[in-house]
Amino acid sequence: MPARIAVLRESAAGETRVAAIPETVKKFVGLGADVAVEAGAGAAAAIPDDEFAAAGAAVGPRSDVLRGADVILCVDGPDPKSLAGASDGALLVGALDPAARGEAVAGYAAAGLDALAMEWMPRITRAQSMDILSSQSNLAGYKAVIDAAAAYGRAFPMMMTAAGTISPARVFVMGVGVAGLQAIATARRLGAQVSATDVRYATREQIQSLGAKPVFVEQVTGIEGEGAGGYATEMSDEYRKAQAELVSGHIARQDIVITTALIPGRPAPRLISDAQVASMRPGSVIVDLAASAGGNVEGTVAGERVERHGVTIIGAANLVRSLPADASALFARNLYNFLAAFWDKEQGRPVLPEDDEIVKGIRLTSGGKVVHERLTAV
Repeated sequence: MPARIAVLRESAAGETRVAAIPETVKKFVGLGADVAVEAGAGAAAAIPDDEFAAAGAAVGPRSDVLRGADVILCVDGPDPKSLAGASDGALLVGALDPAARGEAVAGYAAAGLDALAMEWMPRITRAQSMDILSSQSNLAGYKAVIDAAAAYGRAFPMMMTAAGTISPARVFVMGVGVAGLQAIATARRLGAQVSATDVRYATREQIQSLGAKPVFVEQVTGIEGEGAGGYATEMSDEYRKAQAELVSGHIARQDIVITTALIPGRPAPRLISDAQVASMRPGSVIVDLAASAGGNVEGTVAGERVERHGVTIIGAANLVRSLPADASALFARNLYNFLAAFWDKEQGRPVLPEDDEIVKGIRLTSGGKVVHERLTAV
């Protein structure tokens, strides 16, 4: 029997993405799988049901889609009670937010599902094409600059006109991961004068390669800032003090600041104080991409725009939802690349070796139990 892959319509408030697109449906069918898509799953991403049907999927209500499913694809982790009908041991693949949704993870285990949290994908070379955090952050970095430009009451590029010269906008990016690098590139394309900083000194060359000015704390020894898997780590008190002094002087001269700093499993680090916000000139804009994790900026409100001291602070919560077509395409390809890498042609389904680094990194539940060490550690 070929594997049956179910694609769910998302139920989370404000979610616009879908976990498969016609392109990936065709590829799954090419592997020999049966694909079923819940009616309306792609509506918010401008993918009508008939396009999924044309790609080879059966389209219907959730009860029909889940019946006998061996693999369930989702964007956000669904309520375990909504997954009745799937095969015992079915794979649930998506962004499951295990650190914050322990009760749901326990529910997946109780339902006999093998829950796979794609946001915990190890950052290793062979997993790059499966990395949903990178693909979605890339779009978020782009959209942060577009939203900042829309909120900013002036032009981005230098303009020389008969009536005089308009100076370029000064953009400062704090945090040079995937989102930060895309923000730098986008701001540069729009003609801004861009600078950037990060706790990882190794990012200096990346900043320069994009034509931006690196702003780094110098002469503070013993600080690398890079933890396991290339993620940023928390800094020492010495570094925080030096960084605050450096940033305070620099930020006061900026028109737009975009903050992207996140530490996996912990609240977002505070990068900008209320006093630093007050030092910026009225009309300036801050986009806080870490708003959902508590924010990098004092005064950030997730999902809202607030004004403090004449400065607009955008609490950017899940910006990729405002780019549903592209965000869905990248997310869907990440999921396909993962499943295809473990596809067993003879069995007609993905087979996940227990000792594989990727599998160990993302498998939350198996055999009716929660098995991931990050969730079982006392």
